[in-house]
Amino acid sequence: MSTPPDPGGSDTAHGDHRDAAVGHGDHRDDLVRWRLRVAYDGSGFHGFAAQEGIQTVAGTLSAALSRVTRTDVALTCAGRTDAGVHALDQVVHFDLPADRSAALDPDALVRSCNSQVGPAIVVRSAEVAPAGFDARHSALARRYRYLVVNAPVPDPLLAGLAWHVPDALDLRAMTAAADALLGEHDFRAFCRRVPGTAPSDPIPRRVLDARWTRLDGRPPGARSAGTSDLEERTAAAGPSLVPVVGDLLAFEIEANAFCHQMVRSLVGTLVEVGRGRKRASDILHILRSADRAQAGQPAPPQGLTLIAVRYGPGGLPAGGDPI
Repeated sequence: MSTPPDPGGSDTAHGDHRDAAVGHGDHRDDLVRWRLRVAYDGSGFHGFAAQEGIQTVAGTLSAALSRVTRTDVALTCAGRTDAGVHALDQVVHFDLPADRSAALDPDALVRSCNSQVGPAIVVRSAEVAPAGFDARHSALARRYRYLVVNAPVPDPLLAGLAWHVPDALDLRAMTAAADALLGEHDFRAFCRRVPGTAPSDPIPRRVLDARWTRLDGRPPGARSAGTSDLEERTAAAGPSLVPVVGDLLAFEIEANAFCHQMVRSLVGTLVEVGRGRKRASDILHILRSADRAQAGQPAPPQGLTLIAVRYGPGGLPAGGDPI
């Protein structure tokens, strides 16, 4: 039985986010491994993975790192994101010859990279990685967030970060549907199959958390007595970027790994539940069917963001919190 490579959680080199490495190989004793935490706006890039002649996050960032370190740099990431998908806390590693590493100041590396590639790509931190660390293989889980603007009209300030859905959505039904995703399932119905694998090959993934929330923290339909919608939203939202009209809904999901287009396919199907076109109980049936045709169309990529990668203590795979 062949098993497709694990994607991290967003849609990756083809539209979702998959866990994958970019030019990584066996670690040599004469090399020093560095770990970066990276954020980026994916709208201007054709995904994370480096591709010849195409602007990607890895290609742009590795070029900047190569200029700073004066040696070729190849990146390995916790999860490859697809075209248009963003990251708040992507984790990458790269290896440097020991002499180049010894001469490198982490703060200077961060400043130099950000001056070259920011604000579209931002290096949040840089450090020498602990022995045995691998950005992809040491990760225990990845967490993604998908944003939906549920309003009659689009919001121009959120257009690049969220999917505009004008139809009324039943948030309670979507929440009930998401509960069916928890635990380990075969996600063939929600994934684009990797070339070279058979339709009968299962795609097992373990979902640790899956939930919908309104980002202003109020239950659906709640409003303080005597206030207009605008007054209530202004008071409740504070500095948060939420639409003046309608609701900003967030779907968050954490799993040990993700397959290609998994998150976006799940969101597309859950929104179908919210629209009343599917029932919450249909999700378990779709999972058991292993039939891609039973699921909804993938949600558009711009609403998806990799928000955290969880590692064990010291960044190694043994339990633990997001770094």
